[in-house]
Amino acid sequence: MTYFLVTFFFMLVVVGLMAIGVIFGRRAIKGSCGGVNSECVCVEKCDKRKKLEAQGRA
Repeated sequence: MTYFLVTFFFMLVVVGLMAIGVIFGRRAIKGSCGGVNSECVCVEKCDKRKKLEAQGRA
């Protein structure tokens, strides 16, 4: 039970620090454009995604 409580507390601290970082950084957390699933959900495609699509067409 001790390991569970220590792990839970550690994860709670990490999530709290990430939330504080987002709040003060004023930037939303975002994923990359192009990855394992190769699905782009970006409004404007990034350079990496444009390059991957150009290679796919060739």
